[in-house]
Amino acid sequence: MKTNYLAVFVAALAYWILGAVWYAVLFNKPWMALERIPQEQIDAMKGATAAFPYIMTFVLNLLIAFVLAQLCAWRNASTAARGASLGVLLWIGLVGPVTYTTSMYELRPLNLFLINEGYVLVGLCLMGAIVGAWKTKSA
Repeated sequence: MKTNYLAVFVAALAYWILGAVWYAVLFNKPWMALERIPQEQIDAMKGATAAFPYIMTFVLNLLIAFVLAQLCAWRNASTAARGASLGVLLWIGLVGPVTYTTSMYELRPLNLFLINEGYVLVGLCLMGAIVGAWKTKSA
């Protein structure tokens, strides 16, 4: 299977940026309230240790984008629409049910599930569109 590593990198970066916008701009206050994150904990996340979650998130986004690129190649999802559809299908068939089951048993609020997993749904759709649409393939 041919993998376009530049498309994988860009898709991972797009998902990472989406996370920043999603949690810092669009849903910051409701998400923090639903997670019950105290201000002291936020203040404590300063310095070198504060960078680790962001770096690890990007590394994991690279893994997600790579696997999604493999699935796009395997399913011949070679357009933005087909790639995005594959991302949505993965969310509907795997991510959504698994995470909702966990959320339900943890008695977490539905709005928290919608914020967290809405991000994943939009992100998989975005990454699928990027890796599906990218025409230049590398070996």
